[in-house]
Amino acid sequence: MILWLLNHLSTSLIAVLLVGGMTGLAVAGSMAARRRFPHLVQGEHNEMVGVALGMFGAIYGIILAFVVVTLWTQRENAQNIVASEAGELAAVIRSSDAFPAADRARVHAAVGAYTHAVVEVQWPLMREGRPSYEATGAQTHALYEALLAYEPQGPRAETFYAEAVTRLNDVNTQRRARITMAETSLPVLLQVLVYGGAFVIVPLTFLFGLRSLRMQLLFVAAVAALIGFSLLLVMALDRPFAGDLSVSPAPYREAVLARFWAAAG
Repeated sequence: MILWLLNHLSTSLIAVLLVGGMTGLAVAGSMAARRRFPHLVQGEHNEMVGVALGMFGAIYGIILAFVVVTLWTQRENAQNIVASEAGELAAVIRSSDAFPAADRARVHAAVGAYTHAVVEVQWPLMREGRPSYEATGAQTHALYEALLAYEPQGPRAETFYAEAVTRLNDVNTQRRARITMAETSLPVLLQVLVYGGAFVIVPLTFLFGLRSLRMQLLFVAAVAALIGFSLLLVMALDRPFAGDLSVSPAPYREAVLARFWAAAG
């Protein structure tokens, strides 16, 4: 459900639905509570409710901060993995420039096919939450085949060949890390704590009585909106390859790798 929302709706629209929906429900719930329990207006239970709100709010705030920081770090790691993989591919190209023309062309063709497979085939699968090693399996094998077909002659050729092989091994490592990152999401227990906690704290605000209806609704709406924005941030960061805040495949189209896309264009 979250993946569908991130991939089919803009973040701003999700914000309107989530934050606006939570705020509207909170306001409606508060008004219903005041009508059902008129004595709440007197604030007889404010001291107890205030203690409960403070305790639950502190625990929920710590959990929410931990989750947001973890997800933001996860997104940054995913971005670094993508940049590193693209950088290693560019290094393979640079190293293969020392090869004879035929061998160089074979390596360049294999790298070009791999970058297109990553962006055009594997990336949409990662956005949908079902990454696949097979999506670039054949292209990865072709990269190794292109290097295995070349027999370096002389110390200079051997040096560049060894560098290209090392970089290709790093590409494979980053590929596995990227796919693994695309498979990860917030554990179920943390999802229960994050989303369930919101449905505990917001109703608690209904019990905090204020004589002024306007102030009561303002208080409830402010708490609901703050929690709604926090949940929106969790949703947007939970899947690093989906939504408006997703990691971009742009590094595979830039610098040395841009030649493969210019040719395609």
